[in-house]
Amino acid sequence: MAQHLLPADLYIVVNKTVINEQDRKLITTLYQPIIGYSAVSLYFTFVDDLDKRNLMSEDLTHHHLMSTMQLKLSDILIARKKLEAVGLLKTYYKEDHVNHYVYQIYSPMSAAEFLNHPILNVVLYNNLGKKEYDKIVDYYKIPRINLKEYQDITASFSEVFTSVSGNTFIENDNIIDRNSNKLTLKSEIDFDLLISSIPSRMISDRCFNSETKNLINSLSYVYHIDNLNMQGLVRNSINEKGLIDKNELRKACRNFYQYENSGKLPTLIYSKQPEYLTSPKGDNSNWAKMIYTFENTTPYDYLKSKYKGAEPSNRDLKLVESLMVDMKLKPGVVNVLLSYVLKINNQKLNKNYVETIAGQWARLNIETVEEAMKISEKEHKRLKKKLQNTTKNTTKNKTKEALPEWFDKNIDKEDISEEEKKELDELLKEFA
Repeated sequence: MAQHLLPADLYIVVNKTVINEQDRKLITTLYQPIIGYSAVSLYFTFVDDLDKRNLMSEDLTHHHLMSTMQLKLSDILIARKKLEAVGLLKTYYKEDHVNHYVYQIYSPMSAAEFLNHPILNVVLYNNLGKKEYDKIVDYYKIPRINLKEYQDITASFSEVFTSVSGNTFIENDNIIDRNSNKLTLKSEIDFDLLISSIPSRMISDRCFNSETKNLINSLSYVYHIDNLNMQGLVRNSINEKGLIDKNELRKACRNFYQYENSGKLPTLIYSKQPEYLTSPKGDNSNWAKMIYTFENTTPYDYLKSKYKGAEPSNRDLKLVESLMVDMKLKPGVVNVLLSYVLKINNQKLNKNYVETIAGQWARLNIETVEEAMKISEKEHKRLKKKLQNTTKNTTKNKTKEALPEWFDKNIDKEDISEEEKKELDELLKEFA
């Protein structure tokens, strides 16, 4: 297996499908919020690499990708793995004095498949939020027409054409066709154990086909359900025909998770800022480094760093989860909010205070880290001015001491003090 991807490594692109304009729309509306712009750009770059018949490319180097996309090889590798993860790409590797790769590209799922997928559907909802998610669903909904008073008068083939005798059927192999690639998950469920735990009289021979196993695996992954609990959920979802009612199983898994997690759906505290809401790369200023830190750290990891590596309290974790699930704040925005409140409130997360600020940010539709940093700075300056008018210099000095790193400073400049620079570097090191 390849350990390092080099600019001189060769690759060819093989088209395993038929790609049309609707596919491009599916990829940008459904896949991009999950895999990000770079991965989508890589996919379409592979499409552009194909020959005039859209079948296969010539031999190309990875330096060609670096030049075309203006990305580092490490970023291209990350983008490639994202395409593989969602089934848009399969990669084959052959080691030689110059390594060779074959990239097979596949069509996206249909909107119906994607929006009913037990994993992708949940991730899309989490990344977009309810408002944007509902817009996507509405876009792909088929208008319903009441045909109750109409008759179906469609002609059949045999009514229009006559049969031709004397010819035999000719089978044609390897003809280009539309192909989607399945998502794969490492199996967490022991199906031998699961099947043996259910009395054989309750299930039919077709009960545990590959499609059903994939669904069980996916639900186990999404809702963090172990072997033992899945056994009971599956058993209660078996219908009178000895088959698993897939809708009942989905509902049972969702209800189980909500029961175990105080009514909440799968937690978002382990997710990072969606890539489509991140800042452009290339800026090496300290301000940009701070933004990058907040964008590329999960709220759980950020909170854990404030506990010096210890597990955060359940109270704080539930508060953070509420900010993301109930207030619909993005992960990076939550990190800024945590940083702000901890800094000005003596490292305490006061629930009412946090939720008051979160409510304001939600109403203002604050979605990016930079927006959150700017509004918190603006709000703090307003509050500081108000306090100065009532408590004069004493409060003024105390307030100034409690500022987060980005307040009242142009940290792009090089004239920050050594103490300030050390504080910033320490914060950045926590998430390196």
